[in-house]
Amino acid sequence: MAPEEKRCLEETLELAYRGRALASPNPMVGAVLVKNGEIIGRGFHTYEGVKHAEILALEEAGSRARGSTLYINLEPCVHQARTPPCVDALIAASVARVVAAVEDPNPQVAGAGLARLAAAGVMVERATEFEAPARRLNEAFFHFIRTGLPLVTLKTATTLDGKISAPDDNTGWITSERARAHVQQVRHDHDAILTGIGTALADDCLLTDRTGLPRRLPLLRLVVDSQLRLPLTSRLVKTFQNDLVVATTSAAAQRRRAALEALGIPVLTLDGPDGRVDLCALVRWLGGRQKISLMLEAGAKLNWAALEAGVVNKVLFYYAPKILGGLDSLPVAAGAGRRTRSSAIVLHDLRTFSVSPDEFVVEAYVR
Repeated sequence: MAPEEKRCLEETLELAYRGRALASPNPMVGAVLVKNGEIIGRGFHTYEGVKHAEILALEEAGSRARGSTLYINLEPCVHQARTPPCVDALIAASVARVVAAVEDPNPQVAGAGLARLAAAGVMVERATEFEAPARRLNEAFFHFIRTGLPLVTLKTATTLDGKISAPDDNTGWITSERARAHVQQVRHDHDAILTGIGTALADDCLLTDRTGLPRRLPLLRLVVDSQLRLPLTSRLVKTFQNDLVVATTSAAAQRRRAALEALGIPVLTLDGPDGRVDLCALVRWLGGRQKISLMLEAGAKLNWAALEAGVVNKVLFYYAPKILGGLDSLPVAAGAGRRTRSSAIVLHDLRTFSVSPDEFVVEAYVR
């Protein structure tokens, strides 16, 4: 692939990323139309904007689209949804060539869009060297289309020896301000965020997206609270703006439920094993509401419960250059654990990157 074509495909990814927190539950898509070496149209999708990226690029190009090449990070749609099929618009505009990084996983598309274009005489190519970054960009969408469930990411900040909490005093932070700013960017990319009542009580956390960047819907905050101990005076409750849900069990006191519901806060009863909230049911509930990504920011007990329940798909561990040591400092995941090395939860596709000169992140997927 020629350098100028690579640059066009890189721009589709950059354009698509401008739809972060604005496109969900749809994928982030960017499109670039090129003719005679000149970019004549660009577009990226937002849910509220309705129009798909390729349609916006066609509108900018106008009649110049005839004989052009479309570069796009995701296969154009071939089915009627909120908008007519994009392939029909491309054919009608006499686009000569379409270069797509990856096929759309939606069963209603799944290669059919490229096939219809080819049948209409449009030259179709797959930019396979851009498939991996294109998939990573829309990994939550790909996962949701395949499973109907949000992609669940367990995020934690830890010392080099794997500790997230000291036994006596937890004032201050494990990671730096720069690392915490990066976490806010990650929050911005998610539809929902989940914590446990232990963290809510200990930290009186907000769990908000504080990037200041635009988003279509507020970050949905969820608290797992089996006994409904969440105080009405907590910052989570006080800042409620139709963006907080509490998941509990039937063992919780009715008066506590009534107090939360009187404020408009939804309370879900999801009975699981051992008197705890059923995390699998909670994830299914989110999927039913088209939340395609969930970030877990919790304590050691809920971290392990989520891992053991099999709802975690991905981990993001922020490592700080510190050591706490001791048997009483809490690890990333505390609970029964696995009793043998051979039964350990296995991660794959691991990568690391720096967030400050002395801090790094481990990103990996649960096998």
